[in-house]
Amino acid sequence: MCLIVFSWRPEHTTRLVLLANRDEFYERPTEAMGWWQTQPDLLAGRDLRGGGTWLGVTRQGRFAALTNFRDGRAPKPPADAPSRGVLVTGFLDARQQPMSYLREIEHQGAAYAGFNLLAADFAAGELAWYGNRAAHGPVPVEPGMHALSNALLDTPWPKTEHRRQALHEALQNEASDDELLALMRDSARADPALLPDTGVAAAWERMLSAAFIAEPTYGTRCTTLLKVMADGEVRVTEVVYDGGDSARRDFDFRIS
Repeated sequence: MCLIVFSWRPEHTTRLVLLANRDEFYERPTEAMGWWQTQPDLLAGRDLRGGGTWLGVTRQGRFAALTNFRDGRAPKPPADAPSRGVLVTGFLDARQQPMSYLREIEHQGAAYAGFNLLAADFAAGELAWYGNRAAHGPVPVEPGMHALSNALLDTPWPKTEHRRQALHEALQNEASDDELLALMRDSARADPALLPDTGVAAAWERMLSAAFIAEPTYGTRCTTLLKVMADGEVRVTEVVYDGGDSARRDFDFRIS
């Protein structure tokens, strides 16, 4: 997952509205979002190479999502480094509260390549974040509008700021689900003068500055919309992009 923008309002009728784009090489084998046969309470996509997932939610109201941390100057992780995707499924399978789980992960963080992890228990009204490249440990996410890409939470990159503002305006205007999903199809690239310096080539940095990427071998593989209501209703939509085509799946359930 490379871009997540969300509104977290635990005291509101709509507790969470979250939009996420997953960017990845097209050749990486992936299973689209669905209820897992091996874990029937888990709704998520599946990374068929590394295991785990990038975003998932359970019938019990647990949620987690992951982004990679981009640092082109960091040494490459060893070939046997653990998959970051299992951090998501690890929380979804656990019974710990978000901060407890993230504190446990903090002690193992150095074993992984750079990542950000969001973890929530909607039944308890808790959402927390941990990045293993941050100078501090896990923190609760404060109510409000937030954005997460391949830097720390709320780092003001052009695409995170633009999409966060777009979501804010859309919610004020009571946008439909289709309109919310369309926000993540923005393919505009940032002015080179505004790009962060993450240690990758300038051409690659500019390509990655778009919210929606469609390059020959790499791009946005799917967009996910997650809504969590105070009454326990959870609505999830995933749009998968395959070349010029797209396929949409909708899921609706109540926290049990």
